[in-house]
Amino acid sequence: MWLFLILAVAVGLLLFWRVYKYVNGYLRTIACLNNDTQRFFAAPNTTTATLKRYVFDAPISRKRHNREFMLSRAVNMGTLPTRLQAFFLIGYFAVNVAFCVIDLPWSGNEAQVGQLFRNRTGTLSVMNMIPLFIMAGRSNPLIKILDIPFDTFNMYHRWFGRIVVLEGIAHSLGYVIPKVQMAGWSYFNKAMKEQMIITGVVAGFAFLVILLQSPSPVRHAFYEVFLHLHIALVIVSVAALWYHLQGSPQMPLLYVIVAAWAVDRFARLAIIIIRNVGRGGTKAEVDVLPGDAVKVTLHMARPWKFTPGQHAYLYMPSIGLWMSHPFSLAWSDEETDLSTEKLPMSSEDLLRFRKTSMSFVIRRRTGFTEKLYNKASASPNGKYIASAFVEGPYGSQSLRSYGTVMLFAAGIGITHQVPHVRDLVAGHANGTVATRKLVLVWIIQSPEHLEWIRPWMTQILSMERRREILKILLFVTRPRSTKEIHSPSSSVQMFPGKPNVDALVQAEQEGQIGAMAVSVCGTGSLSDDVRRAARVRYERGNIDFVENAFTW
Repeated sequence: MWLFLILAVAVGLLLFWRVYKYVNGYLRTIACLNNDTQRFFAAPNTTTATLKRYVFDAPISRKRHNREFMLSRAVNMGTLPTRLQAFFLIGYFAVNVAFCVIDLPWSGNEAQVGQLFRNRTGTLSVMNMIPLFIMAGRSNPLIKILDIPFDTFNMYHRWFGRIVVLEGIAHSLGYVIPKVQMAGWSYFNKAMKEQMIITGVVAGFAFLVILLQSPSPVRHAFYEVFLHLHIALVIVSVAALWYHLQGSPQMPLLYVIVAAWAVDRFARLAIIIIRNVGRGGTKAEVDVLPGDAVKVTLHMARPWKFTPGQHAYLYMPSIGLWMSHPFSLAWSDEETDLSTEKLPMSSEDLLRFRKTSMSFVIRRRTGFTEKLYNKASASPNGKYIASAFVEGPYGSQSLRSYGTVMLFAAGIGITHQVPHVRDLVAGHANGTVATRKLVLVWIIQSPEHLEWIRPWMTQILSMERRREILKILLFVTRPRSTKEIHSPSSSVQMFPGKPNVDALVQAEQEGQIGAMAVSVCGTGSLSDDVRRAARVRYERGNIDFVENAFTW
């Protein structure tokens, strides 16, 4: 139970920090609605700034965190955790080791030591499976409660899984070694006929295969195979443990594990049914865009309230029956369904006939995205319509309490930032946000990538009072000629090459209004550059760094 107490304390501390940030942001928003200078909120809190710079937002070393280690174009070794994440993982691993070996009678009988050791390691392995399964769930309630992204929980899930497997191996060795010493290997000719032994071997073998397929190069190179094999092996291991633990004190722990998995799956299925079944279902309209991308417009069966920072999982049976992939929601529109013969006669009827369309922009990579792009390209006029299912939305993010907001995006990362631009410009016009300065920095390889969001950006540029707060800086890293680089206006400027991230952040920080948010969604190297530029200025102004990453 001490293990659960440690996890409960960690969750409690994170919850306290989450409540502090939420209350602080809410009060700041209210105080700044009619305050154009917001000088009080621009000043940093020394203690908070130090904690953020050296603990919360710090990489393990000087700079590198989200930039992937690539041995080659095809071999991805993954990313590093932050300093706080590394401290927690090392500490948690050390606690598990201590619980395995502390107070064991090492000078006593080897059989007794082996029995105690395997009991401890086996129990700890099953106990750790509870947070392991919770963190794997898309419907994990801690994501919303603690405001920690699924990406972070997914990273913890991988490391907790390794701890579970290592403790399972230690549990097996604690049984095998004493038996071999006493009776030799011939003992297992008889033991392998017992249910507990057979199921233990099956569970251990499944755990070991999961461990061997978990390294980043394997996951990234064969993701679809990895995912389906991973799920199958988990089912095998849990089923084997169900029989292995029959009649043992650890069986109630397995009930909790199965319940956690079942609740997550049921919640996901319920979301899919509610969002997509009935009223004609959900249809996906796929259009080919320049720059190896497609726009997927989903005409939803049932609407939801769209907010910035959301993502959803897209299922398209015509592309892959069992495949679902997360994509940032770039845009949302509401429309009235006029396909029905009955015309709306009241506001209730109008609400009932209203449909919400959600739009993704998806860059062609490999697997699902390549199949989607190729099918759209092969269709007449580069467009086709298919049935789809959407699971979500997941996540949400508000930057409304910040007087100054900088949004960095690289390539397709713009889909995460566009909703923030729309939300903050609209909020400024109607007086519901604290934002007085909004800077969007978008790095693209070619001007043709501008077509990805051109219709939406046209709407944003025509919004009321947009010129008062919005500035857009476009950086084209591979222009075909200098003629492609031109600035339409003083508020929308285009430059060749890569930006000097540090100089851009410094310029905005020197003229900072109120609290400042620096958000990034893009490549790992860009995220690390923006993180560093924000961190070194924590003591000079009230700045928060917001990273949006999907590392699977």
